[in-house]
Amino acid sequence: MNLTLIQAYLKEVNSSLYEESKNMEFIELCRNMNIVNSLPEYTKPKNVGLMFFSLDPQRFFPYAQIDVVQFPDDLGGDKIIEKSFKGPLQQQLREALLYIHNTVITEQIIKHPDRAEADRFFNYPYAAIEESLCNAVYHKGYDVREPIEVRVLPNRIEIVSHPGADRSITEEGLRTYRVFNRRYRNRRIGEFLKEMHLTEGRNTGFRKILNALEQNGSPKPIFETDPERLSFCTTLRIHPYYIRQYEYRNDTVNDTVNDTVNKYPILTKTEQSVLSYIMNHKQATIDEITSVVGKSKSSVNRTIKSLKAKGLLVRTGSAKTGFWNVKK
Repeated sequence: MNLTLIQAYLKEVNSSLYEESKNMEFIELCRNMNIVNSLPEYTKPKNVGLMFFSLDPQRFFPYAQIDVVQFPDDLGGDKIIEKSFKGPLQQQLREALLYIHNTVITEQIIKHPDRAEADRFFNYPYAAIEESLCNAVYHKGYDVREPIEVRVLPNRIEIVSHPGADRSITEEGLRTYRVFNRRYRNRRIGEFLKEMHLTEGRNTGFRKILNALEQNGSPKPIFETDPERLSFCTTLRIHPYYIRQYEYRNDTVNDTVNDTVNKYPILTKTEQSVLSYIMNHKQATIDEITSVVGKSKSSVNRTIKSLKAKGLLVRTGSAKTGFWNVKK
């Protein structure tokens, strides 16, 4: 662990330990912060200490990073812009948020001839993105070798982390935004983020996201987790005003946002391959589809989700004994 990082944190949170740290033994300082074990015969850093105060936490937690991936022409396009953020958790979180703020968020001002006040709104409210990404860092399982992924598409932002929501959170609760988490996966990470004013904790995240979107005039978010609780996805949909800019090339606009756009969905090559196979294999499993189309399992899951959103695919029955219905 790095003394400079520890002192920077103590100074930021205005801790009384900051001045004391200048003359304190390093191990004693770490014990006071509860980031090492307290056994005198064997001193070992705790996971949270390595995550926040190690210059390279990826050495201990592979893929403990944030990947921001932009698809300017949507998933079927050829252009992809990728940027990874690594380092201490607070550093990668802040750098990723700054990057999104500078490269993704735009503001629109509409003036009216009959009044002095103009309408001002953003494609995405920063507060909603900030809270969503902080929640992903807070609740990620750092034993899972998958990064947090922020997918920026023409009409939405998807923030995906692993694993999924705790079993105490129901799918119905996610749909109705009535979530009361009874277990905290990374309580110590949450405490550090709270002290740095990066999150509030105590189940306030969903409400903060909803409020920010409502104040901006944006559609409500979508919170999803798969039945096996392997991943969690927060989808923030773009402000309706911006949809018109993509109406000729956007193939996944949610009907609740603007039902006049994209009445006839366009399929990507992967979607065509998946749909073609399912039409002839109604009981195909995800593993079978993955093997046939030559894509990763996560890519196939996203493709199926997209086909469902377009109203072309419906799953009937359970994951083991059910079958697919392809709509004309």
